[in-house]
Amino acid sequence: MQLPPLPEANHPLVKPLLFKGDSELLSLFLRYPTTGRYFAAIFCRYGQVVYTLTSRTTRSMVQGDFLFLKVWEYIFNELRLLGDQSINLQSWIIDATGVVLNRIQVPPVEEINYSLSHTSPVFWCYLDQALQQLPGDLRLVLLLSETFKWTSVRIAAYLQAEGETVTPEDVMHLVTEAYACVLKIIPEDIQAIYLTPDRMVA
Repeated sequence: MQLPPLPEANHPLVKPLLFKGDSELLSLFLRYPTTGRYFAAIFCRYGQVVYTLTSRTTRSMVQGDFLFLKVWEYIFNELRLLGDQSINLQSWIIDATGVVLNRIQVPPVEEINYSLSHTSPVFWCYLDQALQQLPGDLRLVLLLSETFKWTSVRIAAYLQAEGETVTPEDVMHLVTEAYACVLKIIPEDIQAIYLTPDRMVA
């Protein structure tokens, strides 16, 4: 199956990097952990290989997209732990894909809330990293608001039941603060690639 077009593929921050060798890309990714374009370039180079492998293992496109995401989450986290930069990146990524496919139990379609057409795995990885760094209260209200679509009234009621003294207005301020914190953590180049209106450049 062909990997659908994604925002990073033709972005001017990423496209020039595609001429660099694997070892240089990996070295840059490890040397500059607060810069996201190097991981985006690795994704562009090997996304199709991983997509082909993951899409063969399920009959549902939704489950295939979920597996594709989980493989790239694993790659993102494991690459950052590498001490040896002399690996064969292509072989390492194929092996990493196999590790995930052998370990993961794919949930039913109705339990999956990820769509490749809406969110690139690269952006998802940096967003998840940012969310993990949020203070617990901000992460909770953002999760309830954006993932579960709770209203500020319902969130306030839930927090009050947990012993917190908050109003719906307080919750709205917390959500705004959470967004601001997330944007401070996500690398600026990742925001430029995925969050700007003109991110698709021919």
